Amino acid sequence: MAKINWTTQRRSVYEVLQESEDHPTASEVIERLRAKGDQFAYGTVYNSLRYLTDMGLIRELKLGETASRYDARTEDHHHIICQRCGRVDEVMNEIPAVWVKEVEQVTGYAVSHAHAVLEGVCAACLTVKS
Repeated sequence: MAKINWTTQRRSVYEVLQESEDHPTASEVIERLRAKGDQFAYGTVYNSLRYLTDMGLIRELKLGETASRYDARTEDHHHIICQRCGRVDEVMNEIPAVWVKEVEQVTGYAVSHAHAVLEGVCAACLTVKS
């Protein structure tokens, strides 16, 4: 792994992501930095997010048509999105190997990595009458 060039800004962005459990967007990262007293330019935050992603310290999640979200958990896992409120949670279950093999047979691809994104309605939204 390459040596990480830790600037003050990159470290602050990384710390915000490590403290987050909700996979924030870049805008949300900026809001959280400001709440902590950090006043970094938008470009600096976006560049820090790109650098941290490129270095493998965080993951950029492109979940559907919405803005990218960021995750400090880099081990293999999947995600589930609430179709009502947009909440994103982690799913630690493994994709069944038989399913991956079936996908390979049907598509002709040699699957090297699988990331599933599930959609549904979260428990909080289920308790609210629509």
